[in-house]
Amino acid sequence: MDSKKLTRRILIALIAGAIVGMALTFAPESFFGPLDKYVLDPVGQIFINLIMMLVVPLVFVSIVLGTAGLGEPAKLGKIGVFTVTFFLTTTAIAITLGLALAYLIKPGTAGIFDTSNLDGYDPGKAPPIMETIINIIPENPIAAMSSGEMLQIIAFAVFIGIALAYLNDKTKGIFNLFEQANEILNWLIMLIMRFAPYGAFALIASAIGGAGLDAIGSMLSYMLTVIAGLILHALIIYSLAIWLLGRGNPIKFFKGFFPAMTVGFSTSSSNATLPVAMKTAQENLGVKKEISSFVQPLGATINMDGTAIMQAVATVFISQVYDLPLTMVDLLMVVLVATLASIGTAGVPGVGLIMLAMVLKQVGLPVEGIALIIGIDRILDMLRTSLNISGDAACAYILSEREKRKEKKA
Repeated sequence: MDSKKLTRRILIALIAGAIVGMALTFAPESFFGPLDKYVLDPVGQIFINLIMMLVVPLVFVSIVLGTAGLGEPAKLGKIGVFTVTFFLTTTAIAITLGLALAYLIKPGTAGIFDTSNLDGYDPGKAPPIMETIINIIPENPIAAMSSGEMLQIIAFAVFIGIALAYLNDKTKGIFNLFEQANEILNWLIMLIMRFAPYGAFALIASAIGGAGLDAIGSMLSYMLTVIAGLILHALIIYSLAIWLLGRGNPIKFFKGFFPAMTVGFSTSSSNATLPVAMKTAQENLGVKKEISSFVQPLGATINMDGTAIMQAVATVFISQVYDLPLTMVDLLMVVLVATLASIGTAGVPGVGLIMLAMVLKQVGLPVEGIALIIGIDRILDMLRTSLNISGDAACAYILSEREKRKEKKA
């Protein structure tokens, strides 16, 4: 199926799903409940499961091919340092932007919020950052693959890729096998994407119908603040990075990457969108395959600019609702903790809310305040996933363009 035609169908499905979701907010629970349970949720989950089915093999195969394609470990090291630095820097900027907007718009003062009867919220516990770093090297690579431990899978794949690069002709057969596996996975991605419009419709209808117009209306100021942060970060930070560091056209970048952004919006998962994001970056943006194969899977694991903006806005929002002002030291701690937590909580389910709970505890705000935003978090999660994967692609694009310029000079 033509990519433009598929993107158009996904957009139509998203709009139709949003309209149906809003209509379902007026329907009685006795109607929406069974419809969501037996139709919308299963269709959406089947679509996500189909993509997730390919994520682990795709990440492993892509990282192996990407690392082997880069060849020299020194070159791999330079790309790795640039990638991690880019991700951490943009995350810190995203948090600062979110804090600034939250203080400018003051979403926590826009309505009357009853915090007296909020149920306690337990977001789970994130492992210490040092433990995460140590655990990057897997004791059992097969177990890491079966449990979807992305950082461990990436680490093991990098070692295999380096070995293939060093051994070269001795392992040509194995290298060819990985390339053939990559072709199979790409074919399966295109097959599964035919189902994307139906999955997108079901996911957005379920999200909006489940949140309800009352929840959306009462949290409108908070939502608009987060959305403003996401849009500004894309239009200013990513656009400047693409223009200044990659010497590219930001408009062409976002236009070319838009198909992947629509899938990210519908799935709310960077990992689930990864197969489509990599294919889109390589085919529409001309990103070199070996760079895309290394940078984008790593970004899907540790780059969370959209989530960082949400955390910053939510922290200030909760402080305003509870009337507990934050000091300048508190704000600096929010930036530091949230930036480091983007790596420390990599691969943890419900990562956004876990990171937010860590930040709230650090600055002495009640974690129970998270209950205020849970109702509409799924909708915002769709938007911030689109930003997250755009950041991954922007980094890959910049590195790819720099490599192309070096090759021309040589």
